[in-house]
Order: sequence, then structure tokens, then C-alpha cells
Amino acid sequence: QVQLVESGGGSVQAGGSLRLACAVSGTPYKSYCMAWFRQASGKEREAVATIYTGGGSTYYADSVKGRFTISQDNAKNTLYLQMNNLKPEDSALYYCAADWRYGGSCWASREFGYWGQGTQVTVSS
Repeated sequence: QVQLVESGGGSVQAGGSLRLACAVSGTPYKSYCMAWFRQASGKEREAVATIYTGGGSTYYADSVKGRFTISQDNAKNTLYLQMNNLKPEDSALYYCAADWRYGGSCWASREFGYWGQGTQVTVSS
């Protein structure tokens, strides 16, 4: 079965950095889109960043643009999210997601069928 497992979360002071990783296992086939989502306490889930794995095109929410970088390591079947200059409002449970369906945008109105369990990020001021 396909599994996505996040790691790298933790507690950090404002201005600090963290790198999240999402390991994909259970399939030899490369996904079409991968993404990072987050859900803060009492808030709705929101997309943070996505990547088209075939060409490397990336998309970012305005709130993280310039601070976060999504990337992939195909040899390791791993997705990363480098988070710099973290702010208290970045505190959330971060999820990675994947979609093996071909075609379309990786950002707009896409439903991701495979999800990790989440990793907690807490940023203090």
C-alpha cells in the first residue's frame, strides 16, 4: 500500500528554520503532483506549496512565498519543505499529499487522494 510519512517538525523561535520531509513508499511509480498542506488549531486546512513532479514547477501560497521552498529527491522518493524565517502564524500541523492522476494543475482545485499523518510545527515569538 502507498504510504506517506512526514518528519522534521518541532518547536522553533520566530525567525528560525525547519526542513520537513515526506517519504513515499509502497509504489515504484512517480506521482504527478505532490503538496504540503497545513492546518492550524481552529482553522481550516490550507495549501502551502505544490510541485509538479514531472517538470519541477512549483506553486506557493502568498503567505509563505519567499520563505518556503518545496523540492523533491526522486532517487529517495522524498518530498521536502524548507521553511525559513518562520513566524508564529506558521504554527500548524503540516501534511504532505500526493496524487497519481495525470493532467491538470497541481494547485487549483485539486483533490489529493493520499495523505501523510502530519507533523507538528510550533513557532514561538
